[in-house]
Amino acid sequence: MTYAQKSDLIERFGELELVQLTDRTHKPQSTVDDVPVDRALGDASALIDGYLGKVYALPLAGVPANLVKMSADIARYYLHGKAADKDSPVTRAFGEAVAWLKDVAAGRVQLEDSGVAPPVAPGAAGRVQASRPTFTRDTLRGF
Repeated sequence: MTYAQKSDLIERFGELELVQLTDRTHKPQSTVDDVPVDRALGDASALIDGYLGKVYALPLAGVPANLVKMSADIARYYLHGKAADKDSPVTRAFGEAVAWLKDVAAGRVQLEDSGVAPPVAPGAAGRVQASRPTFTRDTLRGF
């Protein structure tokens, strides 16, 4: 599950930018290539899940609007790749998205309530207890 879609990227950044970032086969560039777009959106969702998984049960029941924005900003940064300048708006938006995700993971920011699964309670994940070890210093003494 991705948090943003290709249509979200087009709506936020324009089709021309996506054509320029993804079309490597046509001269002149004319279409949005879905393969790099889908890869960038999947990578963005994986990064987001890494942060959200600390405080929310995944997958989420719904996708809040601010999460769509963060996912789109991260995917755009991934599409720009090494061409993203250190001081560009693309890099700045990526940095802000990651900082926001860190705040969510730390519990300083909560996702909107609409359709989002409640946070996982600390210690509610279950408890595992291992059996006693078979080989110890005492049982291996003399070998």
